[in-house]
Amino acid sequence: MNDRQQSHAGGCACDAVRYRAIGELRPVIACHCSQCRKSLTNYGAFTAVARGGLEIDDAAEVTWFASSPGVRRGFCRRCGSTLFWDNAANDYTSIAAGTLDQPSGLRQISHIYVADKADFYEIGDDGLEQLTQGQGSDIRPRRGER
Repeated sequence: MNDRQQSHAGGCACDAVRYRAIGELRPVIACHCSQCRKSLTNYGAFTAVARGGLEIDDAAEVTWFASSPGVRRGFCRRCGSTLFWDNAANDYTSIAAGTLDQPSGLRQISHIYVADKADFYEIGDDGLEQLTQGQGSDIRPRRGER
């Protein structure tokens, strides 16, 4: 099966936004940065698809918030579900993993920005890599990983 044949569907809590991710999805990364903490409470679990691989059925239902220069977060304008994270400098678009229809077939591989996590919880020893900051180029979708 090639990348163009793979398709993963998902949507928001009220189903006003439905989308398809076409192509290989990156494994899930839990981001504990201050922006994810404040917009998602605690952390965000994200996968990603190569830029151009995201098809949104009713894009008018998605509101985009410019969270920092060149970066925007997409959420449902009706129910407020966080759906996407997009950095114009990257060759991928991140997708909130919890919004994918189940089963997703994905697995989590790491925690990033653990230095920014809230003080009222512990990540624990789940055996996954824990990075003080982000992963840079390692967070792209890669061939053969799900």
